[in-house]
Parts: sequence; C-alpha cells; structure tokens
Amino acid sequence: MNPTIASLEPKDIWRNFAKLNAVPRPSKKEERIIQFMLDFGKSLNLETSKDKVGNVLIKKPATPGMENRKTVVLQSHLDMVHQKNNDTVFDFNSQGIEMLVDGDWVKANGTTLGADNGLGVSAIMGLLESTNIEHPALEALFTIDEETGMTGAMGLEPNFLSGDILLNLDTEDDDELSVGCAGGIDITASRSYKSEQIDNSKTAYKLVVNGLNGGHSGMDINKGLGNANKIMNRLLFDGFANFGLRISKLEGGSLRNAIPRESQAHVVVDKIHSKAFELETELLSQVISAELAQIDPNLSIAVTPTELPENVMDLGVQEGFLKSIYAALNGVYRMSPSIDDLVETSNNIAKVTVNNGEIEVLCLTRSSLESAKMDLANGLRSVFELSGFEVELSGSYPGWQPDMDSSILKEMHKLYVDLFREEPNIMACHAGLECGLLGTHYPKMEMISFGPNIRGAHSPDERASISSSKKFWNYLLATLKSIPTK
Repeated sequence: MNPTIASLEPKDIWRNFAKLNAVPRPSKKEERIIQFMLDFGKSLNLETSKDKVGNVLIKKPATPGMENRKTVVLQSHLDMVHQKNNDTVFDFNSQGIEMLVDGDWVKANGTTLGADNGLGVSAIMGLLESTNIEHPALEALFTIDEETGMTGAMGLEPNFLSGDILLNLDTEDDDELSVGCAGGIDITASRSYKSEQIDNSKTAYKLVVNGLNGGHSGMDINKGLGNANKIMNRLLFDGFANFGLRISKLEGGSLRNAIPRESQAHVVVDKIHSKAFELETELLSQVISAELAQIDPNLSIAVTPTELPENVMDLGVQEGFLKSIYAALNGVYRMSPSIDDLVETSNNIAKVTVNNGEIEVLCLTRSSLESAKMDLANGLRSVFELSGFEVELSGSYPGWQPDMDSSILKEMHKLYVDLFREEPNIMACHAGLECGLLGTHYPKMEMISFGPNIRGAHSPDERASISSSKKFWNYLLATLKSIPTK
C-alpha cells in the first residue's frame, strides 16, 4: 500500500484506493480483484456473495435508528482501462499502479490511474468498514468488465438486489448529477489479404504518430482531439496517392473506449520517390500539427528509414482499406436536440491492425437514442462492406433515459444546494454508465450517478482531485443520512 496516498483526506477513500491499486485489475481479467473484494467483505463479517458472471455483492445492515429507511444500492465497477505512454515500461497484469501526488492531484507514473472507477469502489469500501457513519441498509454492488462490454451489468441476475435506490459512483465532475447516459455497440470490421513480395527497388520507412492527448471516447469525443488512426490514414492515403506507398504492417490504438493516442506503420515506396515522399510527408505533418496545435500541442509525426520488409499488402485491398478508414465517421455524428451541449451519437475508430495477412478495425458507436445508434452502426457497416470487409455488430447495450421527476433526484438537488450554496448541473452524459443495463433488470429502482473530479480518464494523463474527493465524500454521507423512509 502506498503510504503517501493512504494518508490523504478523506482517509476512508484514499486508504482503500491505495489498497485497490495494488491489485492488478484489467478488464476481463478481474479474478484477483474479485477475490480481493470477497475477502474484504468476509473480513468485515458482512454477507458477501458473487453471482455467476463475477459481480460481487456485500450487504451491510442499517445503523441504529435508520432501519426504516429505504435500502440503498451503492454501485461501482472493479475493472480499469489500461493505457500507458509509449516509453513507459509497465506490466498491467502483474504490477500495481504507481501513484504520486502533484498539488491537488493524484496521478500515476506514465499509466492510467484507475480513479475511473476505483474512487467509487474505494468510497463504498470506506462505508462498509465504517463504525460511526449513519446510513440505511446498504447493498454494495461491484460489477466487472464495465470498460470493455459491460458484461457484469448485462449478466446481473434479476433477483440479486433488493434495494429501492441505486447510487452509481462513476461520473467525473463533482458538480454534476447524472440522470441519463448513452448506449453503445461494438463494430468489428475484418478481412484477409494476400501478401506481395517486394524487391530492392523500394525504400522502407517507419511512420509513427504519437504525443496525442487521447481520452475517453464518450466524454471527450466532442473536444476535437486528434485520433491517431485517422491521422495515420491521412498520411498513408497521401503517400499512396502521390508515390504508390505500400503498407507492410500497421498498428494503432488499443481499446474501444479510448481515443487512440499512438499509431505506427511500416511502409515502402520506390527509391526514386523516396526524397519526394519524405518532403511531402513532412509538409503534411506540419499541416496536421498546425490544425491540432490548440488541442494536441504535443503531437509528433516521425518518418524514419528502416529495414526492408519481405511483403506488403495486396494493392487492391490496400486501396479499399485506406478509403474505408477515410470514409468511416470518427467523432460526433449528431448533437442532442433536446439537451444543450450533449452529444447524442458518435463513433470512435479505436484500433486498427494490419499484419500477417489480416486487417482488423475496432470501433465503438454510442448514442442516447437506440435508433440513432443503429443508424450510424449500419452506416459504418456499409462503408466497410463496400470494401470487402466482414462486419460484426456485438456487445450492444441500452442507454439510460432520464427521469426528471425521481424522488432521489429532487432530494439530492436540494441537498447539494444546501451544502454548497450553488445549483448542481443536472445532466445526461455521453459515457456508457451501467445504469441503462441495470435499469432493464430493475425497472422500478430509482437511479442517479455522481462522483469526484477526474480528468483525462482512459489515458495516462488520468488524474483525480484530492479536494474534490472531500466534497464528494461529504455529499455521499449527507445523501445516505437523508434517504427517505420506506
């Protein structure tokens, strides 16, 4: 456990966050963190169980005098996004997160921090182990695999919970009360290609795009951030159109829910065009850097001679591939006509891989409207199918429709104003909160989402505010104390 982090206030949160971050917890590899939570609940002599998909439930009785209040479900997810800087040596499968304090912020050393959603998990742990905090009966639900499919929330059993109100602790601005979110669907486009041998009349280059900010593919999709896959495709398309560039291999991005920060490609051009290609690519790089100077000032595009590969992609397939990536929408598709500044529908071209005769493109399409989600998904499928790709749509999950008349919203609104002397921002978000899926299992349960300030989620720039964690903790305790009677 990191003693510096554990000593921060409120200790109930940061002490548990230090313990949590010592346990590797990548999405779909949550065995260790599941066992950690089971052991935690049992160590407190609380009723602790696990469902068939791996979600953990810990129940705690009401404190004296609170027995007649409605039961509250406290919910956060156990997994975290794993991203690191290109020059950071780190094994997410075996190492705990290395944390440091920078002023008011807790950060990680070159990796994601896991504040999303580790701070929510840690706050719930603090409540479960407390002996002097007033609260109604609690059901602490720790779900798995939120970041790469929401399979935990999707597989939750209908009779697993009995609570009346669900507090989801997974938003990233401490002045917000979230009452709605986007649904999503995974799009996977793939196809094979024949390799062509090349001769010594070619010059080989390694193209590298890095230094982008990246970010959350839902919450940050409207910021105009650079997408490494789209930037790389622009460079490759230009080199192909002007100099007959051929692709040997390509790898860009990593996770569907992270705006890609890096991409690298191995390509060849005829030796006769090498100097002109270098100059043209440098000029285009300057243009792209200027376009993104305000939002991604650290963008770097490098063109370096390298060893000649044995093979390149089939010419016809390469042309269709480059045109498909160019045509595929990335970013905002439509803004909400009913909620100011809310993205309704978007797509993230998250990961692109070309190697060993196979191409794979991973996208995540989000929307608060099911019809719009499928409309964009079908549009993307059409783009790739026109170039001979097989396209799979999978992992679809619904959005969460706002209920502006819920009693918990009214109570938390009033409480926020009383505590902080300002109005909260009651809003829906473009992220994929689990409330949409949980609501399909428990349609009568009132739900609301809130959390402390977290910035740069899903990127190595992720950081969490220490002062905001105090505000969040005080608000959470006041909320539990004000839960109405049954």
